[in-house]
Formats: sequence, structure tokens, C-alpha cells
Amino acid sequence: MTLDDRLDRIVGRALELEALLASGVSGEAFTQASREYGEIEPVVSRINALRAAEQEVRQAEAMLADPEMKELAEAELATLQETLPQLRQDVRLSMLPRDAADERSAILEVRPAAGGDEAALFASELFELYRRYADLRGWRFSIMDYDESELGGLRCGIAEITGKGVFARLKYESGVHRVQRVPATESQGRTHTSTVTVAVLPEAEEVDVTIDETDLRIDVYRASGAGGQHVNKTESAVRITHMPSGIVVTMQEEKSQHKNKAKAMKILRARLYERERAQAHESRAADRRSQVGTGDRSERIRTYNFPQGRVTDHRVNLTLYKIDRIMLGEIDDFVDALTQEEQAALLAAEGL
Repeated sequence: MTLDDRLDRIVGRALELEALLASGVSGEAFTQASREYGEIEPVVSRINALRAAEQEVRQAEAMLADPEMKELAEAELATLQETLPQLRQDVRLSMLPRDAADERSAILEVRPAAGGDEAALFASELFELYRRYADLRGWRFSIMDYDESELGGLRCGIAEITGKGVFARLKYESGVHRVQRVPATESQGRTHTSTVTVAVLPEAEEVDVTIDETDLRIDVYRASGAGGQHVNKTESAVRITHMPSGIVVTMQEEKSQHKNKAKAMKILRARLYERERAQAHESRAADRRSQVGTGDRSERIRTYNFPQGRVTDHRVNLTLYKIDRIMLGEIDDFVDALTQEEQAALLAAEGL
């Protein structure tokens, strides 16, 4: 089937749905038709824009035979030939299968991996990088948990990032981030390599994940801070274990046990939702793995080399020599390149 045939089928289906909705249908049939029409209407709008431009091309080409209109027609054709490729690409992209989580807010988790104190220090810097990126995008960045080390590093940082399309922009950040630099504590001036893991999970609603209370073991204990000093004298910290999956979430950021439990449940829900998504999309992910990587937390995705002032994303082989700007949250160049790479892989898989 050619691309034009596929576009005809989409436009034809939209006309069928319009007629069905106008016929007075009600109940579940109306709900389903409305949902389907809402999904394909943006595609139809792009198809109509493309076909209108193609019609203008044909009209301008016909005008070339008229000496009086030739100059005007050539100018119109030049403009149209510039816009047509983008219109065709917009149509192709609008036909790609949608990730239902893309428009959602997200839960960000940052933890040091290999490298001891230096890894913890870089983890705190990465956490700040994402806070700044959220500010640049106009998103709300709310810290859910922040466990600081004795030297001012980060043992674990969890934040809720709220806004439109957060997950679509941040999902590529999941993985191992490697830093190469001379630590402040290094007397010999040697460059050390450390790693930090980042996980970005789409925020889940209660309707997305069913959690049976009988599957949970909830322990409460006294919260403690750096060096083992007690933050408060009540048992406000909460540890929730989801026994079927083995997922454990601890939370002690708040002084209220109730608030800590609510935060822990939000994180647990996000982790279970992501687990279900990963299982459901495993076959599709296998096809895309060679394109943009798995997004798995064990995969090294990016290297920050401070002595050379460069940051390299290994999935798209993109190196930028502006590490200072990147650490201030300016990561859109990487996000855009990864988005385009994934779109290209999906277009190829869909035969578009």
C-alpha cells in the first residue's frame, strides 16, 4: 500500500466517524467513535494541509505556460517546494504510534553508582541540572526525597517534575551517566571516572496500576540524617515493600508519616507502571534497541569530560563542547537528537 493510499484510508475513516457522530449515536458507541476521531483528527488536519499545498503546486505549474504569469508562478513554486518536505514529514510523524505516557509528568530518580564520594558529588550536580532544565521548560520541580552525604553529595534524590510533555522530553535521560574529572580531594591531579544512574518514570494515576493493600508490607521507623543524627524523635519514615514484585520504596523527607507514605505510594505506583510498560513493549523495544539504546539503567548513555569541556551522548554519537552550559540545564540539543533518532527508527519500522 502506498503512502497516498494510507492517507486516503485515514481521511475516509474520519468521514465515516463524522457521519456516525452526527447520526445521533449514543452510549459506548459514541464514546468509542469520539475517542477514535480525536486521535485521527490531527492527522487529517496535516493531510489536508499537505494536499492543499500539492494542489497549489499543480496550479502554479499550470500557470507557467502563461508568459504574463510565469514569474509569479515561479516564485510561488519556489516557496511551495520549500514547505512541502516539512508538510510531508509532519504527516508521517503524525501517523506514528503514540507513547501514551509522553504527555505525562514524571518521577526523576538520581543515585551515585561507582566512584564513592565523587559519584555522590556528581549525582548532586546532575540533580541540579534537571532542576534547571525544568525551570527552562517552565515545569514544576518538587523534591520528594533528598538524602545528602556528609561531603555534600547525594545518596539518593527523587523529584516529581510536573508539566505538559515532561516524560517525552526526559525519558531519554534514563541510564548510566559517566563523569571524568579531577576530584577536589585528588592531590596528584589524576582524572577519575565515576558513574551515576538516572531513572525517569512516567507518573502513574491510580487507574493505571491496581495495588492490592494485602501485597504491601509497610514498616515505619525513625528518620535519620547524615552521620546518623536523628531528624526527629517520632517514627515518621516509611518503607513500603511490594511483595509480588520485590520493589522497595523508602521515604523520610517529610516529618509526617502520612505524607511520607503518600509520597512512597506515588513512587511505587510509577515504578510498577513503568514495569508493566516495559513488559508490554519489550518486542517493540527489541527492534529499536540498536537505534537509541534500551534506556535501561545499566546502559552507559552519556559521558561528561570536564578536562576537555565536552559531553558525549553515545547513543547518537553526538559530542558538544559546552559542558558549562549543559550543566546549567541546556540539554535540548541531546533531547532533540535522540527524539529525531527514535522518530527515524519508528518511521522505518512503520514503512513511512
